[in-house]
Amino acid sequence: MDIPNRRGTFARASAPDGAAPGLRVSPLPRRAGVRAAGEVSLATRAIWQRALDQAVSAGEDVYRLELSAVTFVDVAGVDVLADAARRLAPGRRIVLARPPAAVPRMLELFWPGLTGIEVSPS
Repeated sequence: MDIPNRRGTFARASAPDGAAPGLRVSPLPRRAGVRAAGEVSLATRAIWQRALDQAVSAGEDVYRLELSAVTFVDVAGVDVLADAARRLAPGRRIVLARPPAAVPRMLELFWPGLTGIEVSPS
């Protein structure tokens, strides 16, 4: 995964050969947000948490998470997403672009009425 550190550079975290899939996160060109690819699970939770902390601290009204290349998000990963949405200042939102189908279902089931997250099909 590529995730910005305090120096503005990016780091990659991936699983060793034969291990569970990793998660790669990289900045979106020309807009506030990141593109994620891989799986959000216990093995990649710290990477996902840092990406969502960046979304909260970025200060942008709209922060886009491009998730079309994410193949799996466990319920704990959606909990981290919901927590990030709760920490946003009023009027700000995280837009989930093409998330795995389970993500909006989990949000509706476990966090009904949660503000700060918008699901976009494109």
